Amino acid sequence: MQPKVLKTDSSKEYFFKEGCYILELSNSEHDKGLSIARARVEPGIATQLHSLHDTIERYIILQGEGLVTLAEQEPIAVGEYDVVLIPKNCPQSICNTGSDDLVFLVMCTPRFLPENYQTITH
Repeated sequence: MQPKVLKTDSSKEYFFKEGCYILELSNSEHDKGLSIARARVEPGIATQLHSLHDTIERYIILQGEGLVTLAEQEPIAVGEYDVVLIPKNCPQSICNTGSDDLVFLVMCTPRFLPENYQTITH
């Protein structure tokens, strides 16, 4: 890895099939060990139950409130500055229970690759 400053263009936010908006902050071949994205979930919306194959995830809640479901656990309330640790291959979903957007950073190790995303259907 070379020293570098990554500039973010907020107009590059996109809707991801999971049910949230994603703004990639860092996800490239230049740093294969980690990706960072900002996720945004609108009020009343829950993301699709999913897992990431061989990828550890961490959510850092920046704004809003929600319920996160991890594996077989009961949903857990989360809010500003809470950190959610998600082991690789762990079923997960997050629901925005507030009246404003739920905004959080998503850090993946190794970096997020779309082919590692697995939708879970019942």
